[in-house]
Amino acid sequence: MKKIQIVSPAKSIDSEKLDFAKNWFADATYDVTIGKHAGGTFNYFSGTDEERLSDFQTAINQQHNGAVVCSRGGYGSVRIVDEVNWSQFVRYPKVICGYSDVTVFHNRMNRMGYPSIHCTAPLNFRENTPESLTSLNVAISGGTNSYDFKGHELNRIGEAEDKVVGGNLAILATLCGTNDELDTDGKILFIEDVGEAIYAVDRMMWQLKKAGHLSKLEGLMIGGMTGMKDSEVPFGKTVEEVISECVAEYEYPVCFNFPAGHVDDNRAIIFGKKARLEVSGDGAIFTQVSEGF
Repeated sequence: MKKIQIVSPAKSIDSEKLDFAKNWFADATYDVTIGKHAGGTFNYFSGTDEERLSDFQTAINQQHNGAVVCSRGGYGSVRIVDEVNWSQFVRYPKVICGYSDVTVFHNRMNRMGYPSIHCTAPLNFRENTPESLTSLNVAISGGTNSYDFKGHELNRIGEAEDKVVGGNLAILATLCGTNDELDTDGKILFIEDVGEAIYAVDRMMWQLKKAGHLSKLEGLMIGGMTGMKDSEVPFGKTVEEVISECVAEYEYPVCFNFPAGHVDDNRAIIFGKKARLEVSGDGAIFTQVSEGF
């Protein structure tokens, strides 16, 4: 039986949501445990830095493989990531799962050469589409995830097959110039975000571009850009136009409307593993095989 450990390395979460997720995993025949402080509260966070670190460290130190599922994003992962001792993780690798602020750990896994799963979190299980939860199960336990989704007028037609990296755009930009800066060369990059001003997305895209993270991609996938806001003086472009303009000089395929991010249909992507992306005039198809963890 595969083992799942739920932790809260960032913002606090209602215990009811943790219980719902635990029952869902149990119904899917996983052996589930919840971190000691996962349902706690310390100001904005689920616990002090020391408590959140302790739960995360305990989870990755377990002498078995499996998955460490982060209960939600918010903010806080960056405060503890450099304090984690990864020696036991290297002996007993586990896949770290989550989205949003968990991009901090996705980037660390990218730098260390281990896969991780960008996916929904217990915070959202009750509202998620069945496809979202099924895709997470497939990614952890093994099988093929294939997503066929609608096109966009700014899509750029083409095909790519390589490892996927990425996550939340704001976190990716924040980590530029740090020890967790993302390596995007020769990769398919996925980005998503929520609640940002359009000008801020423009700034973050230019930050990635100036840092060299957009020029050597094999492909670009844009997920949910949810709740985007214009400024009092309109920026003059949509979020999609901002992104398209920033990568216009490159030739790799680009697709919008990818079903992942701060959306109910938040489907799993295994970062650090090869996938195939096919972008046509009608839409796009993403296919990725998992051997399980």
